[in-house]
Amino acid sequence: MISKLSKYSTKEAIYYALNECRCQTLKLFEELDDTTFRSQYHADFSPVGWHLGHIAYTESLWLLEHSAGLRCLFPQYRKLFAADGLPKSERVKLPNLEEISYYLQTVRAKVLKYLEVADIERQERLWRFLIQHESQHCEILSYVLELAKSQQSTLRLTSTALSNQRSGQVVNSQQSKLVTFDSGVWTFDFAKQAEMVMIPAGEFEQGNNSIDALDNESLSYRVYLDTYWIDRYPVTCGQYRQFMTAGGYKNPQLWSEVGWQWLQTEQVTQPLYWHSDRSYDDHPVCGVSWYEAEAYSRFVGKRLPTEAEWEKAASWDAQAKRRRIYPWGEEMPTPEYCNCDRLIGQTTPVATYPAGKSAYGLFDTLGNVWEWTASWFAPYQGFQSYPYVGYSQVYFDNQHRVLKGGSWATRLWVLRSSFRNWYYPNVRQVFAGFRCAANSD
Repeated sequence: MISKLSKYSTKEAIYYALNECRCQTLKLFEELDDTTFRSQYHADFSPVGWHLGHIAYTESLWLLEHSAGLRCLFPQYRKLFAADGLPKSERVKLPNLEEISYYLQTVRAKVLKYLEVADIERQERLWRFLIQHESQHCEILSYVLELAKSQQSTLRLTSTALSNQRSGQVVNSQQSKLVTFDSGVWTFDFAKQAEMVMIPAGEFEQGNNSIDALDNESLSYRVYLDTYWIDRYPVTCGQYRQFMTAGGYKNPQLWSEVGWQWLQTEQVTQPLYWHSDRSYDDHPVCGVSWYEAEAYSRFVGKRLPTEAEWEKAASWDAQAKRRRIYPWGEEMPTPEYCNCDRLIGQTTPVATYPAGKSAYGLFDTLGNVWEWTASWFAPYQGFQSYPYVGYSQVYFDNQHRVLKGGSWATRLWVLRSSFRNWYYPNVRQVFAGFRCAANSD
């Protein structure tokens, strides 16, 4: 796997990563029908086929045009696949998979040829950025495919119900659900799950100065935090069920003013993608907005951790007095450490990976689900845009909350404790969950 890259020269490592990343990208399109390929399943996201073309466009723009000085190979695609070319709703008018695959392959062949002569010492950060760019778009692809699956399942259930009504059949409400509850399955120990870890007061290093760091991760700096407590595990479906059962969605005292306004508008009563099967009770809850995570935290007398609190608990080795790249150390992610890279294809119980614990003893800080924090997405001191202003800077608008940790679909190349994700607080994303924190007093 990717850990073998340490044996290679920089160019060899990049060549390997480019090909490994691309193989995984193409797997997402195996046996994908044309309707799913070009449909827009959510107003905030482009069709999956557009992402494939955008990956090729971005690689061509930065490596072949800006770096190698070549002319644009496919000028007819510039407006369609540029991030600022067309509104998302107009991106459904796509070439077919065969044509976009040809575009992808042609660009990649030129890129690999250029890699042979590229000044890698000067360009290494750009090449690594582009591997991460493709990785990030593949997680978006995974999310859109989950949306498609969810919508198609809903349509099938609705169609079956209508058919049964027309035929005079009575449909039992339990039978119409995607999953059922077997009372013998639920054996999860909530007392153990409720454990918190005390993080002593002191400084730690936040951020990342490595060649892999994206612009919003750097520059790293020292941060002092008072003593606080943080959950050992992400909040589980079983724990969240208690919030639902106790009327958490009906109690305005648990919600911020803006959160309550959001709830009255959306009229939701459970997380998106909710599992009614209690065999999922030891899995992390997901599909919750920031407002829902905040309300649950108040319900249990806690709060959401700040980004700094989350990152210290996940990455700081107090004994060695240094930052770890990953919670467990410096070795790149493998199936022993965490649930990522679509290896499982869904969430796993929160205590599944003891080898992946942080130095402070937190489980599941990388992989499984992204975790909401209390912090707004903002630049670190000394921030400089790279490779273009629009990558991060336009989102420093005090409208996006930071998420940390990655999900079961996050690629290895973007999985690290310093990595920062950001969403609007009203977003209910299938990959997003949370854990709670509390003050020491």
